[in-house]
Amino acid sequence: MQKTVVMDHPLIQHKIGLLRRKETGSRDFRALVSEIAMYMCYEATRDLKLRDVEIETPICRTTAKELSGKKLAVVPILRAGLGMVEGMLAMIPAAKVGHIGLYRDPKTLEPVEYYCKLPADSDEREVFVVDPMLATGGSSAAAVQMLKDRGVKSIRFLCIIAAPEGVEKMRNAHPDVDLYIGAMDERLNEHGYIVPGLGDAGDRIFGTK
Repeated sequence: MQKTVVMDHPLIQHKIGLLRRKETGSRDFRALVSEIAMYMCYEATRDLKLRDVEIETPICRTTAKELSGKKLAVVPILRAGLGMVEGMLAMIPAAKVGHIGLYRDPKTLEPVEYYCKLPADSDEREVFVVDPMLATGGSSAAAVQMLKDRGVKSIRFLCIIAAPEGVEKMRNAHPDVDLYIGAMDERLNEHGYIVPGLGDAGDRIFGTK
């Protein structure tokens, strides 16, 4: 059963508000995307499994906790997803990083794979797919399917801003993938942009038009 978590943490909401402002320049935009990803990672890893280990403190022996179960991987959807990787790795520095590249065919409007490079043992890892925006959901659903086709079984999807249309697409296409969303917006406009949104995340991260 899919879990959809919309973040309500005050720091996340405050930073998303700064991110949305049209006067926020690329340098600050990049920093905010990274910071928001870090906070979202904290929430998205809340249910990772732990195990007891015996350790020695400077005072005595005691039982402590450490992560158990699957190793982790972060897979950004190029190119905007790259902006979230640093923040994710700040929280889970041992995670490996893969990359997925998609473009939309101008005739069919369907996403087409142009790049996919994953850690060799991705099928044994808990994989966090990251992309700042979940708009129509076409690219996100295709990226998750690419992972499944390569044997990945444990997938979570993180985005900063989502439209209801994209969430519905992901729910229908991948009901087994949990969604972690920074803010749920109103809708898509006629150009496929999220309203109120924040514009084109990739252009704002990298300073392109």
